[in-house]
Amino acid sequence: MVNAADFIGRDVISIKDYTREEIDFILKFSSEMEPLVKTGSDMLKGKIMATLFFEPSTRTRLSFETAMYKLGGSVIGFSEPEISSVKKGESLADTIRVVEKYADIIVLRHPAEGAARFAAEYAKVPVINAGSGAEEHPTQAILDLYTILKEKKRIDGLTIALMGDLRYGRTAHSLAYALSLYNVRLFLVSPELLRMRREVLEDIKGRVEVSEHTNIEEVLPEVDVLYVTRIQKERFPDLSEYARVKGSYKIDLSMLRKAKSDLIILHPLPRVDEISVEVDSTPFAKYFQQVENGLVTRMALLSLILGAVKE
Repeated sequence: MVNAADFIGRDVISIKDYTREEIDFILKFSSEMEPLVKTGSDMLKGKIMATLFFEPSTRTRLSFETAMYKLGGSVIGFSEPEISSVKKGESLADTIRVVEKYADIIVLRHPAEGAARFAAEYAKVPVINAGSGAEEHPTQAILDLYTILKEKKRIDGLTIALMGDLRYGRTAHSLAYALSLYNVRLFLVSPELLRMRREVLEDIKGRVEVSEHTNIEEVLPEVDVLYVTRIQKERFPDLSEYARVKGSYKIDLSMLRKAKSDLIILHPLPRVDEISVEVDSTPFAKYFQQVENGLVTRMALLSLILGAVKE
């Protein structure tokens, strides 16, 4: 049986490192943490979190920092490597070995795939992967699952479409891995050039019913949860390829006439033009609720990993 002690000192590198039972425990515990968003707590008083962001971030960095402050802890770190010793040529390994002397936990975002796991091998404190290149973003998957559960009251039995950049979209990779632990049907909707990475597809195929599509309108009437991702210009090694696929999809009100009345639309943000702003005021739109849910789930993770939870 999973309990809070199972999470003390653990890294969060890949969602694949966690069982369904462990994820379900985190989701349930997150719901219990919701009141602390308003009231705050001192359960992490005296603890220090280091945020090392080698790539731009708004929601992930600020939600981790807010989560730590809400729990009474402190935050150090940087949001631009240019203002750190990285600019002087310091290696990631050395940066980690230095920062662990100052902090109880490290939250790392890095453009290189494998960077978080590499950092965890050097760190003597827990490391949380806040996005490693186009590879994974595990805490985003946890808040996505929490949003689905909160809005739909279940995960099992749902039909979920992941749409957009499934090749470079690390949020889609982590969510696909996480959903493969549940009894769901997955539609993967993307341009041919941006189809789901083969290693992800091979991993999830034997666990859930999954199919690939290029046209969202063909499957939309069957979908309970539509997870939209932007096409990420910064990930393309060849910008001519980006030019071929940018603007491939746009969710607007006319398209949603074909959707279930209780469809929910999620997006890890930031968005560009893949969801029309006119959708924001509809009951379909839950992507800004995801932001708040990110704060709740990250508060839960920090308190569990740092051993602040009493059974």
